[in-house]
Amino acid sequence: MTKKLIITCLAIVAAYLSSAACTNLLVGKNASADGCTIVTYAADSHTSYGTLDYYPAADHKKGDMREIHDWDDGHYRGKIPEIAHTYNVVGNMNENQVTIAETTYGGRLELMDTTSIIDYGSLIYITLQRAKTAREAISIMTKIVAEYGYGSEGESFSIADPNEIWVMDMIGKGPKEKGAVWVARRLPDDCIAGHANQARIRQFPLNDKNNCVYAPDVISFARKMGFFKGKDADFSFVDAYSPNDFSTLRQCEARVWAYFNHFAAGMDKYLPYIDGKKGAEPMPFCVKPDRKISVRDMQQMMRDHFEGTPYDMTKDAGATEQWGVPYRFRPLTYKVDSVEYTNERAICTQQTGFVFVAQMRSWLPNPVGGVLWFGVDDANTAVFLPMYCSMTRIPHSYAAGNGDLYTLSWESAFWVNNWVANQAYTRYSFMIPDIRKVQNDIEDSLANGQNDLEHQALALYKDSPAKAASFLNDYVINKAQSATARYKKLGEYLFVKYLDGNCKKEKDGKFLRNSAGSPVQPDFPGYTQDYYRSIVRSTGNHLKITPVEK
Repeated sequence: MTKKLIITCLAIVAAYLSSAACTNLLVGKNASADGCTIVTYAADSHTSYGTLDYYPAADHKKGDMREIHDWDDGHYRGKIPEIAHTYNVVGNMNENQVTIAETTYGGRLELMDTTSIIDYGSLIYITLQRAKTAREAISIMTKIVAEYGYGSEGESFSIADPNEIWVMDMIGKGPKEKGAVWVARRLPDDCIAGHANQARIRQFPLNDKNNCVYAPDVISFARKMGFFKGKDADFSFVDAYSPNDFSTLRQCEARVWAYFNHFAAGMDKYLPYIDGKKGAEPMPFCVKPDRKISVRDMQQMMRDHFEGTPYDMTKDAGATEQWGVPYRFRPLTYKVDSVEYTNERAICTQQTGFVFVAQMRSWLPNPVGGVLWFGVDDANTAVFLPMYCSMTRIPHSYAAGNGDLYTLSWESAFWVNNWVANQAYTRYSFMIPDIRKVQNDIEDSLANGQNDLEHQALALYKDSPAKAASFLNDYVINKAQSATARYKKLGEYLFVKYLDGNCKKEKDGKFLRNSAGSPVQPDFPGYTQDYYRSIVRSTGNHLKITPVEK
């Protein structure tokens, strides 16, 4: 590796560590409440503008080329040939109900190849436009990186269709060899799994192609690079290509633990592993949940801040002194008297571009069966709306071009949701109940109306699949615009109610006025006792009220 390339790689890794961090949670079809497969994704980034990306189905002539622009920074990387026909893609789900999501784990620095054409984001969307099934998607992805190289850090992908979910851990081979090494494991249908910025596949079956596939040189390459010595059966992808350290355990694996802990008993035995204790038993690739899991369960899981666990972000001083806010602004680590500390890193975080819960159903025709329950900004305060995989028109409030990260648009769901969320960060315990009322009302209404909506769509589908798709598309656009407008009203309400640290009195949903029509005196909620105690500790008697000496 040249000095220049090392500097470039270090810069990329530093940018990743400071900005990008995502979470995927997975539910097998026999573990879900209705028999669907479920994949969640939080695209967490400080520079991502939350919109619903759209790639229409298209036919291409022989010789047509596709330009590759880096998904994260937009820079041009090169061209690859188009195929004859590409599928309709709504967000991260295509018209065949194939869904692909990701989390970046970095991995070994020397395996980065900044000269390759294909980055992880481009790989996802190219594949979604070409794949009919999850297995085909794996084949497409691995062939693409073998031919054109892989130019991103280590990546863990969720690859799913209505019948199967796979996790694929992939990493490049460095600047001297084109391509990547990888392994993909099928999630058992009765299990749940997850990955959160750390490779998840350790040992894997070497002779079970129905449930595990891998690069032919995934082990031999590790031997050649000096990452592994021992028997093939003992090979661990994690230990060879992305060894754990404190940050990958406490800031990444802990999120997967929180998910497992929420739905399966006995997860306390993995706390020593999360805390980096020597000889601790590693967390498994997947677990069986104690009950069936619904789409609504997964929406709530994406709002998790470790509540009720040893890592509960609502309990330490960062929360108790600031109205219970379960957020810690970056940087993630900090030093006090030359000693380094970390904030917890939960599934739900403030710097989210978009979040979804993908619902894929084998018993329904694709235009009706595939739903991307989609939200923008912080999952905790966002609203999940149903975006069907058959859509050909994106709601204006979720469309690219409606504002950007430097251009506020009051017609953009991302900006409206950010307005609501950022108000809550400063007065969390007061505002979150107000937000929950609106959020739950919208989401409950959508969930309760889903069956009737889809029965109507299925009736139309018998006559014309296009009519069913158009019907669902009209519904989504109406609900998306309505939800955005309602959240804008919510933002206005919060701003008025909590202006200047006060809390205006209400009755029957209206702010109180006196008999002359003027505003009544508001409440003055002040600060928490923990906050007041911290002031006293830092100031001593400086602010103590004492009798005036005479």
